[in-house]
Amino acid sequence: MSSHSQSAPARHKFIVYAPDMSDEGAFQRRLSVRQSHLDNAAIQARNGVVKLGGAMLTPESVVPGAEKKMVGSIFICEADSLEAVRNLMENDVYYTSGVWDKEKLVILPLVLAIADLPTPA
Repeated sequence: MSSHSQSAPARHKFIVYAPDMSDEGAFQRRLSVRQSHLDNAAIQARNGVVKLGGAMLTPESVVPGAEKKMVGSIFICEADSLEAVRNLMENDVYYTSGVWDKEKLVILPLVLAIADLPTPA
């Protein structure tokens, strides 16, 4: 008799808000480790943990012709526990390199009311 269950246990969704540090060197630290961060995020996306992720920008970044200034990161993750997501974030190079403000990192369970937005015609 197989010990495998019929279906995998339901994983929980989490939202992660990771603002950057605001000191003068923060943006340069972000750029210096960005490729490593993106490579790891891609692995986590392939593993099904990171469902959505990207950089938060300053409000001025959406003005036509304006420079896009990154000020943090946001993720929607799917995992077995909040601790699993916290471990993932605390091992990210942005966390370990002092890009993200560790005191302001927020990870909360999330229940989606809208999962897929319709594409405009």
